[in-house]
Formats: sequence, C-alpha cells, structure tokens
Amino acid sequence: MSDRITTPEGRECLQGLMRIWFDFERRLGRVPVIQRLERGRFTLEDHRRLLRHLRQQVVEGARWITRGASSFDRDYAEVRSMVIGHAKEEHRDYEMLEADYVAAGGEHAAIVGGQRNAGSEALHAFMMYRASQPNPVDLIGAMWIIEGLGQKMAGDWARRIDEATGGDGAWTRFMRYHGEHDDAHLDKLYVLVDRACRGEADRRAILRTARVVARLYALQLEEVDHDDAA
Repeated sequence: MSDRITTPEGRECLQGLMRIWFDFERRLGRVPVIQRLERGRFTLEDHRRLLRHLRQQVVEGARWITRGASSFDRDYAEVRSMVIGHAKEEHRDYEMLEADYVAAGGEHAAIVGGQRNAGSEALHAFMMYRASQPNPVDLIGAMWIIEGLGQKMAGDWARRIDEATGGDGAWTRFMRYHGEHDDAHLDKLYVLVDRACRGEADRRAILRTARVVARLYALQLEEVDHDDAA
C-alpha cells in the first residue's frame, strides 16, 4: 500500500490511518449485531433491521461529500474535483439498499420512513459540520473508514448473511457491490492522501476525523439492537 504514496507526509498519514482502521475492526467485533453475524446466529430480521439503520447514513453520505467539495478553494482544485467525482459515483447507492430490503421481505415505506438512530444523528451532524469548514482535507479520514468498510468487510458480510439466512444474493446486492467496487475508491483515496496531506496540521486533522468517524460508525451499528421500528 505504501508504494502508492509518494510524499513523506502522505506516508506518515497513511500509517496513522491504518492504525485507526485496526482499532475500528476490533471495535466492530464487539458490536452485538456483528457478533451474531460472525457466529452464524444472524436472522433475516437482523438483516432488515441492519439495512434500515444503514440507509440513513448512505442517503446522507453524498450530501456531506458534496458539501465538502464545495468548501475547497482554488488551491485545492484537484482535490475538489476528485471529491465531486466520488459523490457522483455514490449518490444513488441508497436505491440498491432499499431494493435489498424489499427483497428480504421488508416494506419499502418502512425503510424510506425510517429515522436516524443516535449514532447516525451524531455521524451526520459531525460530517456536515466538518464538510462546511474551509478546505476540509480531514474528510479524507472519514472516507478512509467508510470506504474501507466496503472494501474490507462488505463482501464477507454479504457471504455470511446469505449463509445464515438461506439467501442467494438477492438481498445482499448492496454489500456485494461495495465489496467488489470499493477497491477503486480506495485507490483514489491514496491519491487524495498524497495530494492533500501537506504537513503536520493536515495529518492531525485527517487522523482525528478518522478516529471520530470510526467511533460514531460503531455507535451507529450498536444502535441497530435498539430499533423501535415495527
């Protein structure tokens, strides 16, 4: 991975991001719904509940990415263009997730009418705040966690979900898609780290945001077991 980074600042930032990612993996392993998945005790209702909660973050994701892109000035024109491209690629992902929910036996109105849980509320508020700051290079830290989840875990989660629920892939297309395509998104993140991490202040900001997003994303998944939806 490090051979994709050409600057000393970028390499140091990447090392920090990888340490945060490993801590995030350990934290996810303590989340009840993920524990059930890994132990083969995951049900179809678990899957519907998980999709209901994830949908809110997926819908809002393109919003904060787009807001962040608009906050970069001309000195970060290349970074801004890459962030805009990323938002364009992902802004309708929620439609695939909704289709999976219906395929798993859920009502479309239930997932569309769902509300953000406590973790999703905190994650959305934090991301919109950071995205509104001038030249928010720290959003790279958030993208590292969220895209890393897709690239490193989504495919495995989809396989485990199908095995546990007797599925044939009909209700795990969203996760399978991200497991197959987020490699390309991470390649772009390596470029962003190289371009945007221009010194110690940038490195600290990127790592801090990655750490906060990792905590809030885990909280979002912990709240799946507090679902009050019918």
